[in-house]
Amino acid sequence: MQSGYTCQSCLKAFIRSSIIKAAARHVRTHPIYATTSKRQYTQINGKLKTVSNQQRRSATTADSLNHRVTRNAPGDLKTAAPFGVEEAIKSPERVLLQSNNLFHSFSNSPSPAIRRRAAFMKSHAYCPHPDHRQTRIVTSPHDPEARKSTKSAHPPAHVSFECPDCGLPVYCSERHWMDDYEHHAEICDTLRQANEDDHDLHSGRFFPEFEYPGPQIEEILPNMTNWDTYLYTREYNAINEDRSMRQATRLLTYPMTIASVIHELSPYNIRSGGRLTTEGLKSLSALRYSLHPPRSGSGLGIEGLRPTPPAVRIFILGARAESSLPRQVWVQLEYLFHRCPLHLIFIGPESMTNRDDEFPLPERTATNPFGGIVEDRISNYMKITTFVDYYHTMHKANYFQPFDPYFDCFVLFHPGLGHPASAHEWEETLPQLLETKVPIISTGYTDWDMQRDKKWVEEKMAGEVDLLMEAGENRFRSLRWDLNDLDPGDISAGNWGVWAFRGKRYETTMRDGVISV
Repeated sequence: MQSGYTCQSCLKAFIRSSIIKAAARHVRTHPIYATTSKRQYTQINGKLKTVSNQQRRSATTADSLNHRVTRNAPGDLKTAAPFGVEEAIKSPERVLLQSNNLFHSFSNSPSPAIRRRAAFMKSHAYCPHPDHRQTRIVTSPHDPEARKSTKSAHPPAHVSFECPDCGLPVYCSERHWMDDYEHHAEICDTLRQANEDDHDLHSGRFFPEFEYPGPQIEEILPNMTNWDTYLYTREYNAINEDRSMRQATRLLTYPMTIASVIHELSPYNIRSGGRLTTEGLKSLSALRYSLHPPRSGSGLGIEGLRPTPPAVRIFILGARAESSLPRQVWVQLEYLFHRCPLHLIFIGPESMTNRDDEFPLPERTATNPFGGIVEDRISNYMKITTFVDYYHTMHKANYFQPFDPYFDCFVLFHPGLGHPASAHEWEETLPQLLETKVPIISTGYTDWDMQRDKKWVEEKMAGEVDLLMEAGENRFRSLRWDLNDLDPGDISAGNWGVWAFRGKRYETTMRDGVISV
């Protein structure tokens, strides 16, 4: 089938998602900021920007998002290395690549966007061969720079040679590639897979995996054991190819990561190996009580009038690309919670980057002091509000108070709490989050990334944190591997791991007539 039958908004947004993810990672991987492994850098700003799913829907995302966003210095944000949507989108009547012809070297790709990406890699990424000098301070044992010496006679060199097996520019010369092939072979197959997935997005084909089901009757329960059982019980279109599954999960990982933790049918529990702690069961049980309300016997007549509880607020802090996910993707979260209104609140200075044409920022007034963009027509039970500001600023103004463990929770997608380049941004926010005593769900790109965040939280707030869910692999992580254009050898998966915590709660008891805490 031709790409003319594919939702162009979906396709454009999904292609830009990789751009935004890689662009955000520039902030952490550029030598000006670099202090640890690029595999760890990606957790700061590398989030997916993705796509809408309804067929023949008009494009709603600004064309300016076709340009890579990069940061040269703190506060200096500009566009560079434009990644325009290539001919497959501009000429939807033509399929650019067939499914059996997806492997091409980046420099010789039929897609101009990918060729420009290859040029960007060659001018910014450094050769990982141990003969070169280090380009940054090493703080992680997983950092490829740890193999290099600070006293090497060979200066850093940009990559220029493309591996014939994976098609990516990975070394400065063929000699270094051959000499270090044993190390490169560990990730070569995965890089080739990422190469083909990127070409698939630019192929112009029809994407049935971007079509999502509507609401389901309450009596049909979703099985949230893993991706396969969820997609089957929610009656998604059958996805029979691994590549299509990878593309689909790259979008759905955001709402499903949240749902897999807070839903009453969550795969995480307090049994052995279930990862949920006793304190976690207490906090999540309160939240689930509101998310799954009992039938109240309400009706249309006067006799059927019943009080309506407030919406459950899900605060997504440090929002970047996930704030611009097609709303059909976020509505899948609402379909899992019947009769419970949800209010998604995206907060972050980059939550509306390059989306001014889509949603011009409103003027800040007395009734809207932080310039919130409200989308209240998403569905009957979902509302989305976006704030282009820091959370700690709004917290000091008591804008969201009071907080209720029955109706509120925080979500941090790849926050980089412990990353040297972003930890200072969270030092003021973290105590405020713990003060609310509501659940805080956090994800990471890798186990190292996640454990570093966890260690930083425990060190900064020693004795004031309750662990709700142990850190581990996310059952609803993205199955697609993403590349870092500043280090092609750095691959990561969106929301690879997940853990949860909250501010410590103290129980007041009576002992011998004296109140003790």
